Amino acid sequence: MNQVSGVIICLGYILGLLFTAIPWGGFWVFALGIVGAIFFGRQRQNIRKHLPKKDNSQAKTKTAPQLSQTTPHPRVWLIAGVVGLFASFYFQSRVPIPEANDISKFLPLENANNQEQLFIVRGKVLTKPRMTRSQRGQLWLQATELNEVKNENGPAGTSKGVTGKLYVTMPLLQTTGLHPSQQIAVTGVLYKPKPPLNPGGFDFQKFLQQEGAFAGLSGRQVNILDEGKSWGWWKIRERIVRSQVRSLGVPEGPLVSAMVLGSKVVDLPYETQDRFVQVGLAHALAASGFQTSLILGVILGLTSKAKKGTQIILGSIALLLFLTLTGLQASVLRAVIMGFAALIGIGLRRTVKQLGSLLVAAVLLLLFNPLWIWDLGFQLSFLATLGLIVTGSPITKRFDWLPLMITSSIAVPLAAAIWTLPLLLYVFNVVAIYTLPANIISTPFISIISIGGMISALVSLISPELGSSLANLLYHPTHWLLNLVEFFGSLPGSTVAVGSISLGQMLAMYILIILAWVVRWWQQRWWFSAIIALGLVVVPVWHSANTLFRVTVLAAGEEPVLVIQDKGKVILINSGDEGTGRFTILPFLQQQAVNKVDWAIASDFQHNGNNAWLEVLQRLPIGTFYDYSPTSDNDTTNQVIKKEVQNSKGIYQPLSVGQTITTGSVVAQLTNNQLPILQLQIFGQNWLLVGQTKTTQVLELLNSGRVVRPQVLWCPGESLKELIPVLQPQVAIATTTNVDQKTLSELSKTQTKLFFTSKDGAIQWTPNGQFETFIPAGENKTSIL
Repeated sequence: MNQVSGVIICLGYILGLLFTAIPWGGFWVFALGIVGAIFFGRQRQNIRKHLPKKDNSQAKTKTAPQLSQTTPHPRVWLIAGVVGLFASFYFQSRVPIPEANDISKFLPLENANNQEQLFIVRGKVLTKPRMTRSQRGQLWLQATELNEVKNENGPAGTSKGVTGKLYVTMPLLQTTGLHPSQQIAVTGVLYKPKPPLNPGGFDFQKFLQQEGAFAGLSGRQVNILDEGKSWGWWKIRERIVRSQVRSLGVPEGPLVSAMVLGSKVVDLPYETQDRFVQVGLAHALAASGFQTSLILGVILGLTSKAKKGTQIILGSIALLLFLTLTGLQASVLRAVIMGFAALIGIGLRRTVKQLGSLLVAAVLLLLFNPLWIWDLGFQLSFLATLGLIVTGSPITKRFDWLPLMITSSIAVPLAAAIWTLPLLLYVFNVVAIYTLPANIISTPFISIISIGGMISALVSLISPELGSSLANLLYHPTHWLLNLVEFFGSLPGSTVAVGSISLGQMLAMYILIILAWVVRWWQQRWWFSAIIALGLVVVPVWHSANTLFRVTVLAAGEEPVLVIQDKGKVILINSGDEGTGRFTILPFLQQQAVNKVDWAIASDFQHNGNNAWLEVLQRLPIGTFYDYSPTSDNDTTNQVIKKEVQNSKGIYQPLSVGQTITTGSVVAQLTNNQLPILQLQIFGQNWLLVGQTKTTQVLELLNSGRVVRPQVLWCPGESLKELIPVLQPQVAIATTTNVDQKTLSELSKTQTKLFFTSKDGAIQWTPNGQFETFIPAGENKTSIL
């Protein structure tokens, strides 16, 4: 079998895994293999017909190798199709499914009173605890035993043997001293993860399933049953991190450790991670090819005069040590496999074909774990490496008039960005504008910190004090890198939301990139490909933004949060509790290609002052901010909000109760502040947002004419029974389903259509359409968290 045949079969395997995204995908790949066998079989026959008839045996001898290289035998395509079919079945066999006694099978049923049921879960700690964004500790637990707690202070019930991986969160102090292999008992509330309730939201359910888990535990108390092993690779990682943090502090210390070991095994502050992601430097925090290249470069440089065998042995030891310290991550494994390929090339005194080694690495890893085909880190790692291999050299030639160091600094990030940008747009809906200059300027700092961090890490294994002293030399480069990242992140328009693109748009962009890579005509007109790719993204977004009118009621807890898109103008009403801005509002606006909120209306329905306006303002400017609660108890917060609005050249407008405002197609008025009632007229339709208030007060306002009978009502779930008979809306939207079945049965007999954001997700309405739920009926059977 020649190289071309091997490449076709390998691509058939990868294609079979990719086609698992569509129904009967493996059979489609098999069909493509049959079509390829027929097509290229006829092509081979046509070539044979045109071979010279003179000295036919000699002609066959000379042309047969050429023929096999240019047109592989038809059976190769058939084999590739069969391999693709096998890949689809292999993928399905490796998809995690809960076992019969998986802990997710014993989750309590949802009850109308939303009462929490406590459990005691015993099991083995699998990972070192990490801190979540909500400042809680998190770890993975292999569950072995489950006990139901009859009451909070009472004894546990009957013990049940269980299996399954469990996602556990608990107060940060409770995680102190926990490490892998310990046997612990955690008391807390079991829950089933929910799919995202809002467009653009994080799919926690999918995340857990990819990790082989189907349930979570919100822990309250932990007891250590068995200390387990006191040594492991986690101990070595901890020794390195502590040594570097001791002299550098936070965030410099964790940043150096993350650039050496990877952010997945280092508890790097999320604020620092977000800044690096925002400016397009996330790769600096991922242990992968850059660190592997540095390791091999240093080893081979130091042993340049040694024997080839010595170089291979030392290089292999260094790669294996790096792999064990960083963990079995797809990006690290890819880099290590390609590093071993380079060492084999040195031993054989042959030049290794990088594209071939990348393909071999991909197939080996996907044979080891086919589920990695849908791992974002795996995809980005291979696409970035592919870009460096096939696009780096042409870009370097175009900038050969610059010094070599500057040319390399431009070509490497640009080549990687070209191949990863379509996928990043498809997943995150944003693009970092200053990626190229940020990468060019930061490359020297990243190189110095990575090399110095590796040396410090190795020394700290022998002497933590000496390793800490060496790490201290990296303080200024690390501090300068952080300042550089903060500078680019603070520039206007550092990230631009382009909205969600379809799978077809992403594939079309990759087809254009491949054409510019392999077809000479497109290579000479690469700019034409860039214009078409830009049009594929910009034109649909521009058309949608300037023609769309839609009201979205987000699933955002106990406060109504509305986003109104009015033909290019955006109105945001309320911001919800702290965290809603970061996890609900901003992801939705990014998906909708919103880079500015034209009008914002704050009414503080819950009177707790814990709103998310600052979270929104830190990422998006607001043109005009209308505040219905400027004299509330949280006056300090209002002043900070006012300052943030003005810093982004917006207008802060305090309002009094009863004052009417008009923003585009929306008219708003806060009728009552203490018991909040906000009236909206949206495209001629009356909406009424009612907080925790009494029915008699609403009736008084209705009789006095201060409140207009609404077509759409938003209210807490417990108020539905009283408000619907009084207001008789066409549609009622409530937050939770904390309504007894008898009441729901009575309300179903009315003409009011009911929606619950905690069950149906976000609710959307357009003037020419009906109300639509983000979670279709039949898919919202997940238990409430």
